[in-house]
Amino acid sequence: MIQPTIFALASGAGRAGVAVYRLSGPRAAAVLSQISGQALPPPRRAQRVRLTEPGGEVIDDGLALWFPAPHSFTGEDVVELQIHGGRAVAQALTEALLALALRPAEPGEFSRRAFENGKLDLTRAEAIADLVDAETAAQRRQALRQMDGALFRLYEDWRDRLLRGQAHIEAEIDFAEEDLPAGLSDTARAALAGLAAEMGAHLRDGHQGERLRDGLSVAILGAPNVGKSSLLNRIAGRDAAIVSATAGTTRDVIEVHLDLGGYPVILADTAGLREAAEAVEEEGIRRARARAEAADLRLVVFDAGALPELDPLALALLDGQAIAVFNKTDQAAAWPQLDQAVATIGVSARSGQGLDALMAELTQRAAQALEGSGTPALTRARHRVAIEDAVGALQRGLNAGLPELAAEDVRVAARALGRITGRVDVEDMLDIIFRDFCIGK
Repeated sequence: MIQPTIFALASGAGRAGVAVYRLSGPRAAAVLSQISGQALPPPRRAQRVRLTEPGGEVIDDGLALWFPAPHSFTGEDVVELQIHGGRAVAQALTEALLALALRPAEPGEFSRRAFENGKLDLTRAEAIADLVDAETAAQRRQALRQMDGALFRLYEDWRDRLLRGQAHIEAEIDFAEEDLPAGLSDTARAALAGLAAEMGAHLRDGHQGERLRDGLSVAILGAPNVGKSSLLNRIAGRDAAIVSATAGTTRDVIEVHLDLGGYPVILADTAGLREAAEAVEEEGIRRARARAEAADLRLVVFDAGALPELDPLALALLDGQAIAVFNKTDQAAAWPQLDQAVATIGVSARSGQGLDALMAELTQRAAQALEGSGTPALTRARHRVAIEDAVGALQRGLNAGLPELAAEDVRVAARALGRITGRVDVEDMLDIIFRDFCIGK
């Protein structure tokens, strides 16, 4: 079936100095010739063109590049048009392309065509989406490593080793009377046991790659009126939360996204922990407790001005995943070190005193939690599920009494890994994988 030719605005929407349109499909080159009124430019070289509507009215004076198949991003004929980024110009070009029977691209359709034409595997396609969405340096580095093929090479190496082990086990079944090397199946099983250990270690990564994609979750917790909202506003540098002396002002979780040393952090202000006075506050406290349980790190805030009194509900939240923060240090000369395993920092949300020390501690914790060891990291839940399936099948194969059963389980493990990169039939997953891409990618 001949693919329709598609187009999309690949740059950001709205007013801009330059807007970039992409066309991909069998009619891309012909459409370029038609709207420019001149011969195709040399491949991969920019050429100035005067773009016109089918009726002859000039749209814009811009640049055109032609990437003939298969040497293009999608593997099809691709045209890139660079025009002025005014709304009227973009609207006129869109109407002209629609009049020439081109179809607007769906989200992720360019990348999906690249995958279907063998230009990308699924891990690289997903990395493109991550790179577009990257907001911090660490997210960008992780996406670039994956786009460079780090995950693909790791998973393909595992898959090749599985297929080799399967072949050696099946050789003793199919060629039992041949002069095969002694202990071929035992050697294969030993190698597969080592591979199972590698894959298991890969899974025991603390969800580092997924957390880096989504951001480190940090919850601010404590009793009412200890200054949690003031602290959030001071860290965010803006009035993100309402500050009031009235207890119970914060009813819902308020989030602020931060870039700390290149690492993404989601800082959440929560309702004060106490016995709720009414139903709405009770729901806010329930959400605060749920956020405390789900958070990667907790800032447990105490009122330094109320010392030596310490809130027991807040004390119960202190552990190795918490930082004890004594706020309102402008009202206290000193504060206690509560536990050797818990970092304790004094700050004043009003004056900013101690904020540098708190931000340094947060940045260090984010780096420890999110910085990888250099090996490719799992970045998506679907990767994790597929590897768990592969490890489970491989372990069943290693424990199987009959070589026929062992070979079949190893084949299932290899197929599970192939689902990650797209080396096996994944048609049912493609819509899910590509639907979250932006238009033009």
